[in-house]
Order: sequence, then C-alpha cells, then structure tokens
Amino acid sequence: MINYLVRRILLMVPTFFVISILVFFIQEMAPGDFVMRQLAVQETSGGVPITGEEIESLQRQYGLDQPAIVRYFTWIGNFVRGDFGISYAHHRPVKDLIGERLLLSAALSYTTILFIWVVSIPAGVWCATHRYSFSDMTISIFGFIGMSIPNFVLALALLYGSLRFFGVDLSGLFSPEYIDAPWSLGKVWDLILHLWIPVLILGTAGTAGGIRTWRALMMDTMGEPFVKTARAKGLSEMAVVWKHALPVAANPFLSGIGSVLTAVISGEIIVSITMGLPTTGPLFLEALTSQDTNLSSSFLMLITILMLVGMLISDLVLALVDPRIRYS
Repeated sequence: MINYLVRRILLMVPTFFVISILVFFIQEMAPGDFVMRQLAVQETSGGVPITGEEIESLQRQYGLDQPAIVRYFTWIGNFVRGDFGISYAHHRPVKDLIGERLLLSAALSYTTILFIWVVSIPAGVWCATHRYSFSDMTISIFGFIGMSIPNFVLALALLYGSLRFFGVDLSGLFSPEYIDAPWSLGKVWDLILHLWIPVLILGTAGTAGGIRTWRALMMDTMGEPFVKTARAKGLSEMAVVWKHALPVAANPFLSGIGSVLTAVISGEIIVSITMGLPTTGPLFLEALTSQDTNLSSSFLMLITILMLVGMLISDLVLALVDPRIRYS
C-alpha cells in the first residue's frame, strides 16, 4: 500500500503540469488579452480612445508583452511556490481574492456533498429492497424530476416564489447586518440559517442521480450468491443489506467519489451567480470574461488539485472498504 501511495503521488506531479499547460494555453487561444478586452469595453461605453504607446505601456506593466511560453513558466513557477500572482482587474493578490471566498465555497460544497450522501444512500437502498413498490415508484418519479430540472432554474423558481408569495428574499448567505460584519458566533449561525437553501438547490440533481445509482447497484448486489448465503445463515435482513451487500455495492460509487466535488463546484458557479452568493463562482466567471488569466488559471489549478487528491482518496477508501482490493 505504501509503494502504491508513493507511485500515485509521483504520478500526480506530471498530471498536474500537463493540466497546467492545457489550462494556460487554452486561455491564450482567446483573441486579445486583458488590456485589449478593457479597451474594447471602454470604447463600447464611449470612453476616451487610448494610443498605441499607452497600450504597449499597459501590456508591459502586466507582463503581457512577453511570449506566452515565458509567461507560462513564470506563472507556474510562482504558483508551485504559493504565489498566485496579482489580479489584473482587482489589482490585488489572487491568493487574497480567492481566500476571502474560498471558506464560503468550501462550506457550501462540502455541506452539499454531505446532503447528497445522507439522502441518496438510504433512499437508494430502500428503493432497491422495496423494488416496484409504491414508495419506489414515488421516489423514482421525484428522482427523474430532480435530474431533469437545472439547478439555476430551481434557484430562480425559489427566489421568485419566496419573494412573490411570502415577501422573503432568499438570495445571499447572510442577513444584511452580517454581510460586512467580522466573524462571530452570530455570523456563523446566520450562515447556517441561510446555507440550507443553496445546499438544497445544488444537491437536488446530485441526490436524484445518487438515488438512481444506489438503487441499481444494490439491485445487482442483492442477487449475488454471498447475499443468499448470508440469509441462509439466519442473519437479519438489516444485517444482510447494510453489513454485507452495501459495502460491495459501494465500489463503483467510491471509485467516482473524486469527481463529486468538482461537479458540485461547477454547478455552484451558476447557482451562486443566480442567487448572489459571495463565493468563488462569480469571481471565476468575472475572471474568464475579463481575461484575468492569473485569477482564472489559479482557480482552475486549485480545482485540479482537488480532483487529483479526491481521486487518490477514493482509491484508498476503496481498498479499505473492500478486502478483495489490494494495491501492491
């Protein structure tokens, strides 16, 4: 296991650098750069035209006059040392900009994942053990509806319905008095009171998909010979299902656990923009549209790190849960 762990960590290094090359140069394929983008916005809004000398001066100021390959090595060298650079648009260190919102994004993402697991696993197991019953059909119908409704549409419907019929604004993560207030127990409790709404919206599709996945996995596993043997030994149905069948059925689910966080973060971007949440999602979209490459590239690489670590953890958990799997 130790040898496998070392090999996987070493393999993550070239994977990281290959992804960094793709992230940087795909953004470089977009026409223009940050300076040209800002000039286009300024001209559209009727601003004063800027001369060619001023454009070159701004490009030198931001380091955009250098070849792309030079800027890549400068950026990735600083990134691995923990220096994410300066945001072109905000004129502040990228680390500070992301750090301000990363805590809220992490709280939202991990709470959503916990919600998906807590709801989907028991519901999926129940559907598998009560297949074709009224409860199975009902949960399946709600599952299909949840999978077919985009998260942002559900967010818009909840925002409109709460404001139209109850006069309550569900946007944001804090009450007005806590938005700019320093962190305290009161602010944490206020966050908890507001967090369940975006968690419910983000977790709907994931929970619906999880129920369908667990139902299919458990239905396949319940017909295996070892399940029949466990029943023949006189074990209770609860022990057969939760102690013997569930760990085996969890293998495909655990193998894909590394992609769950990135999927939640991807959906969090649109929902955060729709609901006005102060997370990293709107900041990332702003960086992409303004071609603030330091900010957008750093954000994408942080997601890459989460994905690589998540895949490693999923493989290790899979080996611990299933004794048939051993890495040598």
